[in-house]
Amino acid sequence: MANKFVFLPPQSDLFAKWIPRLLDSATGWDIATPNTEEDALRELPDADAAYGTMTHEMIAAAPKLRWLQAPAAAPNAGYYSDELIAHQTKVTNFREIYNDHISIQIMAYILSFTKHLNIYRDQQSQHEYEKLPDPHHDIFLPESTVLIVGVGGIGSETARICKAVGMHVLGIDARREDKPEWVDDMFGPDQLDQQLPKADFVVLTIPHTPSTEGLFDSSKFALMKDSAIFINIGRGMTTKLDDLNAVLRSGGIAGAALDVYEIEPLPQDHPLWDAPNTILTPHTAAIGGANLEERRYEIVLENFRKFADGQPLRNEVDKANWF
Repeated sequence: MANKFVFLPPQSDLFAKWIPRLLDSATGWDIATPNTEEDALRELPDADAAYGTMTHEMIAAAPKLRWLQAPAAAPNAGYYSDELIAHQTKVTNFREIYNDHISIQIMAYILSFTKHLNIYRDQQSQHEYEKLPDPHHDIFLPESTVLIVGVGGIGSETARICKAVGMHVLGIDARREDKPEWVDDMFGPDQLDQQLPKADFVVLTIPHTPSTEGLFDSSKFALMKDSAIFINIGRGMTTKLDDLNAVLRSGGIAGAALDVYEIEPLPQDHPLWDAPNTILTPHTAAIGGANLEERRYEIVLENFRKFADGQPLRNEVDKANWF
């Protein structure tokens, strides 16, 4: 008997491209594509697996469901509802498909601060031809330390690139027991406070989970060097923006780059827009990355096969911790 997979609404051109390829490459599947929630509720009672976001009603209507593919690497807050956590279904996500694209943007931030390109870009917009005075000295990367908070796929690739330019690399990770060869020292989250004072760059690539929400607040910024740069490219809810704005304006840290925000979009009247030595990008690190659609498809196809064969799924999520 075939397994039943439901692409939950809204339907997309992407699903239309995937479905014939999936049916051709993975045997033993029937695929449903309901266009409305009402249609989905009729398809879910005998569904074995699904893709997308499930409402409370959908979860209640899917007693047989054993695999749900989340539509993102780290879905928005609320995706992992109490009902979904309590349900028997396993959840998988799309982590690791962005590793190279996002780590390159992190390195772009680091290089910009190293040579003060962001300041010179501001001067250019004002038609100012002025060299920065001391103490705006360049940061010499081979004598600098980067602390990467979250050494998963993105953090590990970032560590590799940082090590390639000679940086000393420290890592903090809640799950990882092995140490990638390009990380000099690895620590658990309980050592974060002890490692922060050592870092010239603090890079957050952690997901938003119950334990990371609001993790970086005034108490963490107070532990950083006043010459340090803070970078958050993971999830905005991990960082208190008002606290970051305050420490930047007081000179408690030297600068910050963010691609994610506690509130998105960042309100036009938020003071962080005008905080000194900041680079703010509108959640663009993975936009336009080559091969992302194909990488998503490959994960879904791999899990089609694994599910049918009764094997552990790729990228299974700890639902209670949202990642």
